[in-house]
Amino acid sequence: MSELINNREHYKEANAERLAALKEIIKELHNGTSVEEVQDRFHQAAGDISVAEISALEQSLMEEEGIPVEEVQRLCSVHAAVFKGSIQEIHRSAKPEEQPGHPVHVFKMENQEIDRLVRFTISLHAGRFREDDNEQNRLKLLADLGLLYDVDKHYSRKENLLFPFLEKYGIHGPTKVMWGVDDGIRLGIKELKAKLTDYNGDREGLLGLLDRVMNEVNDMIFKEEHILLPMALEKLTEDEWVQIAAETEEIGYCLISPEQRWIPERAPEPFEAGEQEQPGAASEKSPEEQLEERSREHSSGHSVEHATERLEKSSDAGAISQGLIRMATGVLSLTQLETMLNHLPVDLTFIDDQDVVRYFSHGKERIFARTKAVIGRTVQNCHPPQSVHIVNKLLEDFKSGAKDVEDFWIPFKDKFVYIRYFAVRDEAGKYLGTLEFTQNIHPIRELEGQKRILS
Repeated sequence: MSELINNREHYKEANAERLAALKEIIKELHNGTSVEEVQDRFHQAAGDISVAEISALEQSLMEEEGIPVEEVQRLCSVHAAVFKGSIQEIHRSAKPEEQPGHPVHVFKMENQEIDRLVRFTISLHAGRFREDDNEQNRLKLLADLGLLYDVDKHYSRKENLLFPFLEKYGIHGPTKVMWGVDDGIRLGIKELKAKLTDYNGDREGLLGLLDRVMNEVNDMIFKEEHILLPMALEKLTEDEWVQIAAETEEIGYCLISPEQRWIPERAPEPFEAGEQEQPGAASEKSPEEQLEERSREHSSGHSVEHATERLEKSSDAGAISQGLIRMATGVLSLTQLETMLNHLPVDLTFIDDQDVVRYFSHGKERIFARTKAVIGRTVQNCHPPQSVHIVNKLLEDFKSGAKDVEDFWIPFKDKFVYIRYFAVRDEAGKYLGTLEFTQNIHPIRELEGQKRILS
């Protein structure tokens, strides 16, 4: 037994030394050393580096060495070239990702389409544009970039569905780094589209930017398939993958759509439209029916108000357990309340006093994607690293009482979006959380004259 313990301790020490050596190499890259200068030393120290070790490296660079997230994002592109070929999981064949409709399978199928678009279509049209930047070649390249911006959905699913589950397992560093790189790619594609739309003849400048963005897209495919997705397959349970699959369509797919939904063998097929479960024992009357029945008491000398008053005298816990919520100005069932909130022509999100997302409304046409995976996630982890300081400043002002409301407005696709933040306080002024109120006010801005009667 003592020999086993000694071997285990020796392994821990050797592994710690290995990680320390790798970290020193990456710090050298940070200080300007070229990839070629460290590549041999890296392979000697690394051997077959694991996904978990890459994750630990990135996290320790930020937490222990104090290297900013933005700098680790830049390093990512540099040390990805060194990591290629050194990762144990490169040839891993995990069963879940072979199942059509599984979130990992979908991510990989999308990556194949992204890779095909970048390496073949965009490469071909960029070559023609390099030879002759005429109108036809400009428009082809612009159309390609319009297709490529579909990666926004791919990255959004990763950030809003996959990252929250990884964070529950304590994995924060790699997700922050990757989100920042994603945003850099988005920005680069937008900049390219703008340059091509209002082309000023700077062909070399445009093609230089195109090369950089395409390299970042390709590097991201590598990082996802050989670092992020294997790490997620190691950590996440089947139930968590089921949750991700269930919410995937909320955000949408990139370039392709899966041919079928993924349903694990253990899970029964969901009911088809129009089908219902077999009725069991006779159920009790619904809360709505109970309230209606009590309201009818006015026919025997009791008013509706009296019936409601009797209902309100029941305890809050009892009312909620029956599906009814008693408020200062009325009584609603849970179904009525939720449906009412979802019918508002605005998006609502509430975070509590600990900055944790607790609720969002789910209207028919949300402006910005929200998934159930964000519930229980800190609001800081729901934003790109580059904008977290803005979120923190807003919350700091709300908590201190310096502000009660903050407004923003931005053009977004075919909408003009008005975003309002409200500090929510109780009657004593205690801060309870923040309400985000988002509305497309484009139709409102176009109103003229007046409308006083039904038409």
